[in-house]
Amino acid sequence: QVRVVESGGGLVQPGGSLRLSCVGSGFKMDYYVIGWFRQAPGKEREGVSCISKTAHSTYYVDSVKGRFTISKDIAVNTAYLQMNDLKPEDTAVYICGAVPLSLTAHAMCVVGHNADGGVWGQGTQVTVSS
Repeated sequence: QVRVVESGGGLVQPGGSLRLSCVGSGFKMDYYVIGWFRQAPGKEREGVSCISKTAHSTYYVDSVKGRFTISKDIAVNTAYLQMNDLKPEDTAVYICGAVPLSLTAHAMCVVGHNADGGVWGQGTQVTVSS
C-alpha cells in the first residue's frame, strides 16, 4: 500500500522551530517528487517547499526562504521539513505529498496538488502563537 505518514506538528511560540517528518511506505522515495503544502483557514492551499526525486533541486516559496529547509533521507525513505524562526502566519495544516512524475521541485509546488498518482498524508497541525 502506497502511503505517507506525517508527524512533528505542534504548538510553538514565534521564533521557535519544528521538524516535520514524512515517512513513505510502499514506494521508494527517490522515485517520487516530494512536497510540503499548507492549508490555513480562509486561504488557498500553498506549496511551501518541494524537492526533486533524487534531491538535486529544491524550491521554497518566498515567505519561507531562509527559514525552512526541505530534505530527503532515501536510506530511511523519509522527507523532512525543518522550520526555524516560525511566525504566526506559518500557522496551518501541513500536508506531505509524493508524486511519481518527473516534475521539477518548482513545478511540484505549483501544480503538484493536482498531479496524477499523488499520495497525500493526513496533515499535521502547526500553530505558532504566544
